[in-house]
Amino acid sequence: MNLPFLPTISTFFIVLSAVLVAIGWTLIKQRKIEAHKKMMFAAAIAALTFFILYASRTIFIGNTAFGGPDEYKIYYTVFLVFHIILATTGAVFGLVTIWAGYKNNLKRHRKLGPITSIIWFCTAITGVAVYSLLYVIYQGGETTSVFKAILGL
Repeated sequence: MNLPFLPTISTFFIVLSAVLVAIGWTLIKQRKIEAHKKMMFAAAIAALTFFILYASRTIFIGNTAFGGPDEYKIYYTVFLVFHIILATTGAVFGLVTIWAGYKNNLKRHRKLGPITSIIWFCTAITGVAVYSLLYVIYQGGETTSVFKAILGL
């Protein structure tokens, strides 16, 4: 199997960020506040690394269209749009949650943290599913603009 380098690396970073969030969640349950802060900062850096790699690839190379059977394309597209909405929501929640923690607004941080974490876990899982559908289960289609890759336009 010949997996593409940049999508594989960027997917690794999104999974890493979710794993680090899970570790950070465990640390805060154990009242290890400083370790929690460091772990969540590392998770944010991993997510940011994913985003930089993904955005750079999208801008300079393009996106890979679904290469599976045509009859599955609509299901893939709906799933991909769901993933994009989930990822965008998770990123916004993540920024707000991190900012609340940084500013020591612990009431808000404690309220948003579990919600944000669950959204991020779902984002990572659906991201791996998108990667698998594009590069592992089916051979990726053409590399094209983001709108054409997602919507087939």
